[in-house]
Amino acid sequence: METREAELTIELTGVRSSRELHKHLMTALRFPDFYGQNWDAFWDAITGLIEMPLHLRLKGWPELVRLLPRDAEILRQSLTQAQAMYPSSAATVTYD
Repeated sequence: METREAELTIELTGVRSSRELHKHLMTALRFPDFYGQNWDAFWDAITGLIEMPLHLRLKGWPELVRLLPRDAEILRQSLTQAQAMYPSSAATVTYD
């Protein structure tokens, strides 16, 4: 029986800093309190610490790419790599 959440939408509109982005991700994906709020910690969280939803929708993606291009690229790469390496537990992602 599948226990993973079917879909989770994270609203990224208005995110203005890497720190704010990590706080949004931590809250929405229910990362543990000890989450380090950096990209290595993000990878560890999505590949073993938490159960990812089946589908993840990132709203406000074009604005995030414009305001935080480096963070947006790392986020996309991390989610894409997780899907390639752990297809049974990673989320499929829509960038809206």
